[in-house]
Amino acid sequence: MKESYTRYERARIIGARALQISMGAPLLIRTTKIDPLEIALEEFARDVIPITVKRK
Repeated sequence: MKESYTRYERARIIGARALQISMGAPLLIRTTKIDPLEIALEEFARDVIPITVKRK
């Protein structure tokens, strides 16, 4: 089940993942895209990013 994130949490998750990809982290999906941000957006849409949000 996909958790509901605020727009700020979504931006933080995608931004952090895009940075990881730009620094050489392995991709979690097969894609023809080259831009790290586009890849991170696609990974987020497919719900495969292993980043969670901890709330109080």
